[in-house]
Amino acid sequence: MSDTYRSREERKQAERKKQEGQPSGKPKKSGKPKKKGSFLKKFLIACLLTGIVVLGAGVSTFFAMVKDAPKIDESKLADPLSTKFYDRNNAFLHEYGSQKRTKITYDQIPKVLENAFLATEDSRFYEHHGIDIKRTAKAILENITGGFGSQGGSTITQQVIKNYFLSPKKTLERKVQEWYLAYKLEQKYSKHEILEMYLNKIYLGNQAYGVAAAAKAYYGIDNLKDLTLPQAAMLAGLPQGPSIYDPSNPENVENAKKRRDIVLSAMYKQNFITKQQMDDAMKVPVTEGVLPRQNNPMPYQAFLDAAVKEVESQLKNVDISTDGLQIYTTLDPEQQSYADKMLDTADIIDYPNDRFQAAFVFMDTSTGEVRAIGSGRKEYKATFRGSNFAIDMNRQPGSTFKPIFDYGPAIENLKWATSHIVQDAPTTYSNGTPIKNWNNDYKGDISIRTALQWSYNIPALNTLKQVGLDKARTFAEGLGITFDKDVVYESYAIGSNAVNPLEMAGAYGAFANDGMYTKPHFIRKIVFPDGKELSFEQKPQRAMSDYTAYMVTDMLRTVVDSGTGTAANVPSLDVAGKTGTTNFEKQVIAKFGYPSNATSDSWFVGYTPQYTMSVWTGYAQNGAGNYMVGNTQNIAKYIFKEMMRKFGNDNSAFAQPSSVVRQDDNELYVKGQMSDYVPVKADAPSGLQAKYNQEKKEISLSWSYPQSKIQNTTFNVNYSLDGGQSTALKTNTKDVALTLSNAKAGGRYTFSVTATSRGKTSSAATVTVVVPAAASSNTPNNNNASNGENNSTNNGNNSTNNGNNSTNNGNNSTNNGNNSTNNGNNSTNNGNNSANNGNNSANNGNNSANNGNNSTNNSGNSTNNEAAEPNNNTNNSNTNGENATSPSTPEQSVSEEDVGIPKVP
Repeated sequence: MSDTYRSREERKQAERKKQEGQPSGKPKKSGKPKKKGSFLKKFLIACLLTGIVVLGAGVSTFFAMVKDAPKIDESKLADPLSTKFYDRNNAFLHEYGSQKRTKITYDQIPKVLENAFLATEDSRFYEHHGIDIKRTAKAILENITGGFGSQGGSTITQQVIKNYFLSPKKTLERKVQEWYLAYKLEQKYSKHEILEMYLNKIYLGNQAYGVAAAAKAYYGIDNLKDLTLPQAAMLAGLPQGPSIYDPSNPENVENAKKRRDIVLSAMYKQNFITKQQMDDAMKVPVTEGVLPRQNNPMPYQAFLDAAVKEVESQLKNVDISTDGLQIYTTLDPEQQSYADKMLDTADIIDYPNDRFQAAFVFMDTSTGEVRAIGSGRKEYKATFRGSNFAIDMNRQPGSTFKPIFDYGPAIENLKWATSHIVQDAPTTYSNGTPIKNWNNDYKGDISIRTALQWSYNIPALNTLKQVGLDKARTFAEGLGITFDKDVVYESYAIGSNAVNPLEMAGAYGAFANDGMYTKPHFIRKIVFPDGKELSFEQKPQRAMSDYTAYMVTDMLRTVVDSGTGTAANVPSLDVAGKTGTTNFEKQVIAKFGYPSNATSDSWFVGYTPQYTMSVWTGYAQNGAGNYMVGNTQNIAKYIFKEMMRKFGNDNSAFAQPSSVVRQDDNELYVKGQMSDYVPVKADAPSGLQAKYNQEKKEISLSWSYPQSKIQNTTFNVNYSLDGGQSTALKTNTKDVALTLSNAKAGGRYTFSVTATSRGKTSSAATVTVVVPAAASSNTPNNNNASNGENNSTNNGNNSTNNGNNSTNNGNNSTNNGNNSTNNGNNSTNNGNNSANNGNNSANNGNNSANNGNNSTNNSGNSTNNEAAEPNNNTNNSNTNGENATSPSTPEQSVSEEDVGIPKVP
């Protein structure tokens, strides 16, 4: 019966047992060697199987650990780079960023620095493929005895991976990922590129990331090739402990020297330097060449804030804290320092209190480059990345807006002369709201030069109405002015819109620069980390004709020379400028108890051929005592004057272009546009007459003026009494006849009349009138006429002449026979012939001689109790050389009680 086996192995085992149990003639073999060979074989097999299992498990574990490892993303290899600021002369100002770092390339790394780091961090860097097996094994052994993480064996490549891609946490998984990614990194990048990554990335203390930033921070060295051997060794020793080896900290000097010398020893062992070089370097004090540790706050924060905001407005998605920009600004350190001093202290300007604020922009006229700014005082002083009054505020500019929105557009579009006449008289906005001048006065017809000189509001509005809102807006927008929702209002004629000092400086800069607008800017250029440059220089744009720019400038000269801006004048410079103030609303005045003349904002914007400056002063918010009055309104002018006086050194004058003509009246005209021109003097009034009305006790004046010229002409009338001081009878009148009431008896009046046309004043026309004196006791003056009038006083019958009404009361006159007694004047006429020199009247029944006026008294010896008859007299006399004819005046009597004349018995 054959045996059945389940497997080949089972059959072989059975056959082996049979053979062992059968007798044999041969000696039986010992089992001992067989057992030895069998054990070894089994052991090896077991080890092999275990190895396979372990290997499989290890591989599985390895892949499990690395499957979540991050990919080698090139974008993550970009270091966050700090931004550096430079002034207008390319001098370094400040470094800003979350990490102060200057990126370098391998070509910029000197061998002494490379060797120092290689000797210290990775001596077989150029031999391994990312992992130094020998060093790693040693590190593993030490970790087994000392606990995982007690000793590192990372190569430079591994440190790059750790710094760029992995967390600093020490775990087996992270270490495995580090090995894996280090190998991958070596497959993708060259050794030089990896070393470059490492030296740009590492933190070396003193807020310095990378060797370039560290060289600058510790030694003030910009070019790494200027580093000495001791300096290079010190930098290479810092990564192990930046805080304890920092040589700029006096407490670290001993530790820093030990660490530096360890690096020098390593360099010698690796044959990078000779023993002599090592010894010499070790003798150098570790503090030699080290800069004192400094806290470097950002200087000129307001200016650099404005510069960064300009960058961010033009470059989208830029991050100055990480993008490594080199920003070359327009800042002048001397001017900016003076500006800061002017606002931060009371050494230059005497401010009323610490709450008082100011902001300004000081700009190069020809280029638009901002040289300095002032932005707030005390608690409102601008900080980097904060509020910046000079560029961010929105305040009403007041009258400083008139050249931009009124007179500039008028000259540009209507070609007005500086002598052009506008009306200064009561008026309203188109919606019926009244507008007033600051002095609540009106000047009648006035030239735009004078209107701007004294900052009158009504002429400005009337100018805007003639220009039109659309043209005014277009003109202003060409000067960089923006309007909310692109809407403008008539009130903008006097500056009720919102602006900031930067905008106003840019706008006035165009007037100063021959009509070319250059956008004010804080940056000249930017250099990116890859060396590419972007220019921020602004190209001038034609904003107005050259004649407009010069004519506005000339009018603004008048403002500074003899108008509202004299406090800003610098005699040695050709200065043009404009003042501006704004008022509080009535509710605000009532709420805080402000004076009625308190102002909210005070501006001065002006320029020379060299610099343009816009200054605002006021308070940040309303509150008790937060207002300006009196001399505080001039602080804006004082700030302007101080900056111009300090830094203005160009004494040249603005050049008059060929498109402008200056006439003998010293006014400017657009060439070929002479409609506004008038002779130097206006025509004088003619035919001046003065007449005294004795009955009314008044003097009447009249004169004539050419009808073709009277529309734009006003008259000023003055008089003097008995050669005394001249007194204004009426000014800026269009009347050609006036009356002086209550003329003094016996007084000598001299009148002068001048005409003013288009801002020009004529010579004076004069006339003199002598008012008759009161009648003497012997001579009754019954009808004395002066200057052709027939105002008579009846001195014989105690009569009162009121206007044209003469009343003879009381029957106080008795004429008996030949003797006439005049009780009114207490005079007695004896004889038959009575001479009445006043009225030359004929008394019927008496022989009387009438000299002068032929008057007939038909009543004889009559008594006038109620009313006298009308007296129709014609006076043909000539007084003071003036021929006049006066119509007769009816005389009416009134009762004594009406005039208070005492009765005479």
